[in-house]
Amino acid sequence: MLRTLIVEDSLAYRSSLAELLSERFPCLDIVEAGDGAEALTLLDLQLPQLVFMDIKLPDANGLDLTRAIKARHDGVVIAVLTAYDIPEYRDAALASGASYFLAKSASTGEDIAAVVDSAFPAACG
Repeated sequence: MLRTLIVEDSLAYRSSLAELLSERFPCLDIVEAGDGAEALTLLDLQLPQLVFMDIKLPDANGLDLTRAIKARHDGVVIAVLTAYDIPEYRDAALASGASYFLAKSASTGEDIAAVVDSAFPAACG
């Protein structure tokens, strides 16, 4: 099982992403957080190997959370998934320790699946 954490404040988007991932990768053990505090709690309880991180959260900045996660667990793969598709955010996400940057409006299900396939090629094989 590949433990995966989705950190996203929009319940509709979070549920949609979880559904897409679980259908494509039945081996994923997916947990969800709606804010930064919940994400940090789940991080320590679940020890995910993969995190999908939104930048704008009600109580935190996803880039700060990315840095905090990488400081605690350097091996965690983080994919920043955000509505803000601008080069400055992409650069900031990668500088914060994210391995991937995806724009919500431009990313397809295949793009999201490619993150899992790229980071964990034998995850469900």
